[in-house]
Amino acid sequence: MADHGHELLFGSFLTPQAERADEVVALAQLAERVGLDLVTVQDHPYQPAFLDTWTLLSVIAARTERVRVAPNVANLPLRPPAVLARSAASLDLLSGGRVELGLGAGAFWEAIVANGGPHRTPAEAVVALDEAIRIIRALWGQAGRTVRVEGDHYRVTGAKVGPLPAHDIGIWVGAYKPRMLRLVGRLADGWLPSLGYLEVDRLPELNAIIDEAASRAGRSPADVRRLLNITGTFGQGGSGGVSGSPEDWAERLAELTLVHGVTGFILGSDDPTDIQRFGAEVAPRVRELVDAARAGTVPTAADGAGPGTAPDARPDRVTSSTGTGASGHPDGGGSGGGPADSAVAREIPGLGVTPTPDDGKRHSDTAAWDEGSRPTGPAPQRGRTYSARERAQGQHLIDVHDHLRQELTQLRDLVDQVEAGALDLGVARSHLNEMTLRQNNWTLGAYCESYCRVVTTHHTIEDATMLPHLRRADPRLGPVTRRLEEEHRVIHGVIEAVDRALVALVSGDGDIRGLRSAVDLLTDALLSHLSYEERELVEPLARLSYH
Repeated sequence: MADHGHELLFGSFLTPQAERADEVVALAQLAERVGLDLVTVQDHPYQPAFLDTWTLLSVIAARTERVRVAPNVANLPLRPPAVLARSAASLDLLSGGRVELGLGAGAFWEAIVANGGPHRTPAEAVVALDEAIRIIRALWGQAGRTVRVEGDHYRVTGAKVGPLPAHDIGIWVGAYKPRMLRLVGRLADGWLPSLGYLEVDRLPELNAIIDEAASRAGRSPADVRRLLNITGTFGQGGSGGVSGSPEDWAERLAELTLVHGVTGFILGSDDPTDIQRFGAEVAPRVRELVDAARAGTVPTAADGAGPGTAPDARPDRVTSSTGTGASGHPDGGGSGGGPADSAVAREIPGLGVTPTPDDGKRHSDTAAWDEGSRPTGPAPQRGRTYSARERAQGQHLIDVHDHLRQELTQLRDLVDQVEAGALDLGVARSHLNEMTLRQNNWTLGAYCESYCRVVTTHHTIEDATMLPHLRRADPRLGPVTRRLEEEHRVIHGVIEAVDRALVALVSGDGDIRGLRSAVDLLTDALLSHLSYEERELVEPLARLSYH
């Protein structure tokens, strides 16, 4: 699904623990202070350790001024739709239009039954939710002055409309199964799943179900906002969800927006530090990255480097467009030389950060570009000292690149494993080995898809924000940054070749040699590029920053 341009929303997902009621409200107030847009609360009315969700949301709305509030998601079997509609409209009026309605069909049926609710099959739950949404919308004045819905689970016969909410409340449905997703496409304003219950790789498939259902119902798929409950860890070593620095989080969430159309991120955490970092550091950075991409500052096929362009058609473009750098550029660029020029690690005086050298080793007989035509930027200022924050800016680029290098090593190891599986199959011809080979091929496919996405997103973010910023801050970096952008395009073409070789291998139309050749060229191009970028940008990033 494409990014349809909804405003980005960032929120918190709080646990309504009764034993620390004051702390829960304080966390909601913190969410507002750090810039989050939304405070949501899980709704399990059968849980005696939890505060009632609607009562808690009312208090939160009264003690905040700007932030929106929503159940995440309201338990329909224990909240009759007519009462729920009026509760939401009332709070929307009292809060000045700050209520959204997360809505769920129900789960934990034994607990629901124990508290007086019905037990519904999955099919019944879909029908009941359909009926409930029609009742809720009608009571909000969207279908006449009186409401009449005679359904299998809910009957409203002649109820009067009102109160009307202060704004058009969005109905965001938590759903995962195809029947429920089709309901989302037909009726809902948003889809609100949790990342822990689905894999990111399934988002295209599930989005497609919603899109098709919306189109069949005469709606635009863009009418259905895509939101996501997320969890994670700031720092390394997280056991699940998003992890890493705030910048890592921002890049990951920006990717989810630009690739999968997710425009609402709700952090499931009761840790005030996590909430503060999410609101103050992650959210603004995601907005910056997405705004830059939506503004069209990222490379596209129109720039001469679209998908499907053969990588061997690209080196001439890079060489000719940067040729002026070889003889000196008015902005201060010069010739950078080949891999031997950077084969020795060179620590930048006063910075204490060492760019990763290019060892000159090459796996492919094909060259992605002419390395001798690379321009260089201005020499570091002699005697300059750098603060700890400036050193961290330069080191961050190396850290990101080291992650890409590590994953590239894993990709090459997987190719070795596939090749070993193919040899065993040729000897044994057993059904087990055939299944192992097929499994290895698909495992490699999933990994390659993920790795290529990481590289592409990293380059997109650099092209949209970092490189233009450095050019503006120091025009002498113009030739280097433009060369790096062009090399990004070449690398994306090489990645397309890896994808094609992989598809051919899995389908039986290709062999491991074709895949290995494509991965070898990717290895040479990417490692050379990363070393060149570090050599030229580590010091400017420390000196000029970019976030």
